[in-house]
This record gives sequence, C-alpha cells and structure tokens, in this order.
Amino acid sequence: MSQSVRFWWSGRAGVAALLLVAGISGCSGGGGARAEQRRPVGDTAVTAAPPAPSGPRATIPAEASAPEDGQWTRPARDYASTRYSALDQINAGNVAELRVAATFSTGVLRGQEAAPIVVNNTMYVITPFPNFVYALDLTQPGLPVKWTYKPKPMAAAQGVACCDVVNRGVVYADGKIILNTLDNHTIAVDAVTGHELWRTRVGDINLGESLTMAPLVVKDKVLVGNSGGEFGVRGWLTALDLNTGKLAWRAWGTGPDKDVLIGPRFHPFYAKDRGTDLGVSSWPGDMWKIGGAGAWGWISYDPALNLVYYGTSNPGPWNPAQRPGDNKWSITLFARDPETGEAVWAYQITPHDLHDYDGINESILLDVPWHGQTRHVLLRPERNGYLYMIDRGTGEVLYANPFGYINSTTGVDLRTGRLQYAADKEPELGKVVRDICPAAPGVKDWQPSSFSPRTGYLYIPHQNLCMDVESVEASYVAGTPFVGMNVKMKAGPGGHRGELTAWDPVAGKPAWVIKEDLPVWSGTVATGGDLVFYGTMDGWFKAIDARSGRELWRFKTGSGIIGQPVTYRGPDGKQYVAVLSGVGGWSGGIVAGDLDARDSSAALGFVNAMKDLRARSTKGGTLYVFALP
Repeated sequence: MSQSVRFWWSGRAGVAALLLVAGISGCSGGGGARAEQRRPVGDTAVTAAPPAPSGPRATIPAEASAPEDGQWTRPARDYASTRYSALDQINAGNVAELRVAATFSTGVLRGQEAAPIVVNNTMYVITPFPNFVYALDLTQPGLPVKWTYKPKPMAAAQGVACCDVVNRGVVYADGKIILNTLDNHTIAVDAVTGHELWRTRVGDINLGESLTMAPLVVKDKVLVGNSGGEFGVRGWLTALDLNTGKLAWRAWGTGPDKDVLIGPRFHPFYAKDRGTDLGVSSWPGDMWKIGGAGAWGWISYDPALNLVYYGTSNPGPWNPAQRPGDNKWSITLFARDPETGEAVWAYQITPHDLHDYDGINESILLDVPWHGQTRHVLLRPERNGYLYMIDRGTGEVLYANPFGYINSTTGVDLRTGRLQYAADKEPELGKVVRDICPAAPGVKDWQPSSFSPRTGYLYIPHQNLCMDVESVEASYVAGTPFVGMNVKMKAGPGGHRGELTAWDPVAGKPAWVIKEDLPVWSGTVATGGDLVFYGTMDGWFKAIDARSGRELWRFKTGSGIIGQPVTYRGPDGKQYVAVLSGVGGWSGGIVAGDLDARDSSAALGFVNAMKDLRARSTKGGTLYVFALP
C-alpha cells in the first residue's frame, strides 16, 4: 500500500481536518462503562444446555438448498444462506484430532473477511484490496497456485472504504469466477485459466461508492450492491448479465418509485410501507439523493417464489435531526423478482434510523412449524438487536425477539410492524447521550450465521457493545465523510464484547449462549458432524458441539479471525475445514489500519472498545486448511 494513502476512518491521527468537518471527533465529556439494564435478554451465564429439541423443528426448503457434492460454490453455500454442509467425517467424536493440512499466505495484511470457494478440486481465495484472486490446486500437496488474477483497482478507492478495505468473497457460476473490486468493478474470469472474460464498472469512487460485498448469481443475473453509507452515496442493487456483464437492471434504495422499481406488483404487508414515491416524500427536500441505503450485505433467493431477499443500509448522515421522516427505503428488507428487479414487497425494519443500525444482514430461508402450520419464513438477526421471523411470501413479521442486550428501543409493534424507540436514548445535537445499547455495529453486523437442520438451531456470531454519542452538524461534499455523529464504543453488560448464540426458531429464543471477551466478528459454519466452527479476534479457531455449545477443539492461528469458515470434500475423499486468518475490518481497524489507541474516536469510535487488541493480535493474511490425520 502506498504510504501516501490514508484512511478517513483513522480519526485524529489521519485526516483530522476532514473528520472534524464530518463530525467524527471524540465525544465531549467523560463516560463510564456502565450500561443501563433496561432489557436484559436471556441468560448469558449459560454454560450447559439441554439437548436439541426432538420435536418439530425448522427445516431448509428443498428448492433453496444445495446438493451435498462436497463443494462450496458461494459464500453462503446455498440460496437459503444456511452455510450448512452435511459432511460428517469430522464430528464431535474425533474433532479433537483435527490438524493443519495446509496453509497459504495471501500476501495482503488487511482484514480477511472472505469465504474460500471450492469447485472442481480448486479453491478460490480473494484478498482485501488489491483484490488478488488465487486459484489453488487441491489435488497437489501444499495447495500450489494454478493462477493468480490481479484486477489492479485504483489506489484511491482505499480512501472511501469506511471500515477497512475488505472483500467478502467470490462466487462460482457457469464456469466463471465472479468478483467485486473495491473501486466498483464487477469482473468475470474463467475458472480454469483465470483469463478475464468481462469487466463492468458499476459505481464511482468520486461519489464515495465502493464494493465490498460478495456477488450472488441467480439464473443469468449477477447481483451486486454498493457501499458508502457514510459518504452520502445513493444506494442501489444492480443486476448484470452473467455472460456479458451488461447492465440488466438497477433498483435504487431511495427516490421515486420508478427508480426503486416499485410498480403494480408491489404489495407491502404493513400500511407504513404503502404509498406513492415514499422514497422521496419521507425525506426533507432532495436529501434522498445523498441518503445512503446501499446494499453491501447478503442476498438470499427462493426459487419456488422466484424472489431475492436483501436489506439496505443506514440513511445518511448519521445525525437524525438533519433528515426528519422515515427515510425510505433505508434499512429496508426487499423481496424482488431477480429477472426484472421489480419489488414485490418491502418492510422497513428501522424507520428514521437513530443509531446506524444497517439492515444488510443475512436472511436465512427456512420452513418453520408455527401455530399448527408450516410457515415459509426468513430469519434475520438484525443489527438493531431483534431476531425477526418474517413470512417470505408476504413480509409479515411473525415475531421480533431480542437476541442480545437492547435499551435503545423497547420492541417491535407486530400490529404495525414499527420499531419503538426509547426516548432517553435518542441522539441530541451538542449533547452526549450515554450507554446506548447496542452500539452502531449493532448486536450483530455483517458476520453471517449458519443453520443446522440436525439441531434446528441458528448459530449467530455477534457482539455485546454499547456507546456514547453526540450529534453534530454534517456537511455534504461528494466523496468525503458525511456522518455528523461523535461516537465512543465500549463493552456491554457483563464486560465481555462478543457472543455466539444458538437460536431456536420454533421457540423464538436462545437455546444457549457462549460469551467471548472480544466481538465474534467471524462467520460460522454448521456441519453434519454436529459441529459449529467459528473464529475469534485474537486468532483462535474453534469447534463446538452444535447441540450443547461445549467447546471440543481450538487452534491458535497467526492473526485474528474475521473470515468465513467453510468445509468441503477433497479429491482424496477426506473432509476439510478452511478459514482465512487476518484481523481487520471495522472491529479490527486498530491493528489492520495502525490506528492510535489514544484516539477513542478512531474507526467511528470502535477503537475505544478495542484498545487491547493490538496486544492480542498482529496483522495477518493466511489461509488455514484443517483435516483429520
């Protein structure tokens, strides 16, 4: 990385003058670590759990599942986004014998959030900026490189990456590897040779846009969405033709109905989401043109309904006083026709966002026994702290129950679908509001959950953080930070900063909870061997019993783990587990971005909660592959 490149989120030690204009300095006054105990959730002291339920349990819809062929062709593995593999050679009885089978250095020491992809005895790994793609030969000892693709993104793109220069993975489809680059290009390369087949520019870094999400291919469409909610971008989800890369459709996250692709097929369940051109009228003046609502997270697909599901990000700026109204369609769950982009229904999860509770998290498609019938639902562990179970055909919220500690809101009105805010936790201009829980990254951020049909549990990696905030006026300048909020994060109740929660969708509550000292910023994977794998920010890769939550194995990698573990069958018939190690992302910026621990405002206040991380993890960029002896 060029020494001239500085990251805007580096607080006073970086581009301080710019940050002060945007309102990202430290909160005035002091602030203790106390968090108000308004709504404690569950029992985080759980150390043992009953067996998984033997009665009715949630199942994966057959149409949205993936055959167990030993491969891992997309980050979520299947369209239902379960991140489940039926492979069971590695199981609770022998996982203690797991050993390192191979390693590979990516050569890039930034946050490694991607999932390795495995197709036709080849593993594909993408790095953070500069977004190298490596094809590794699984038929040979040591995983030799078959080819390397270097897209050469513009260095200036690093300056508009809000939360590290991460990339969340590639996808395989029709003999192609599809990737996104930080500077807003979506690219297809030949999976066998690495030869570039097409390259399409979909965004503009001069407007603050970047691409960090993993694409999803549905039929002949490549779906991608932009990042940049802290830069005053106008969000979108875009479909490209798989064979040519040409634009098929674009659905904007704000603006008039014709831009949002809202037409005669659009039938929201709740009255609050009905009306004409709400993407304009719910904003003051032309603020919708710089209102955020990007689509930088996860997308799921139901082939039976022919609908894709995804959520949009925060409205801009963070200062809510500058944008009165519901600010549609920010933090909204959309169901769209993948071929035309037409919206079929939408549900705004967090109207008039107060705390940066983006709605980009994964939607896990399940069929759930509910009040004597089977409901076709999606489960969303939201950043605002509620686990939503939603009918995926209509958008009706069946329940919205807390899965972490919350005092910023008091619940979701199931009659109206509206989130209820706690008045004493609303930001005010020039006033420090303390102990807002959860903090801006939410109870859970982008890190994906997994589901096991064997246990019926959803395995949610998440954090336990609170924050103090102070609203300030933000001014918009294209391509620069547009935030308007001073933030200092800290550990939540109990003093620990992370949790792994096993959620029972039928009961609508946690089955057991594991507390971790640091945020659990990695994904999880569930297997047919009744195991769940995840990583910690100080570098431990762990296997736990999927039924009880008991830790069965751990291995210390060279750096903190924020990547997505996967499992696959090798050409030798053995089961392997793979994960990228390399701390970074928003949570690990103090290490990956060399941020000053004395600057509590750095990384939008996350550094204040992670001052000890530099002593517990160094930078990294290594792939680890594990197998039984």
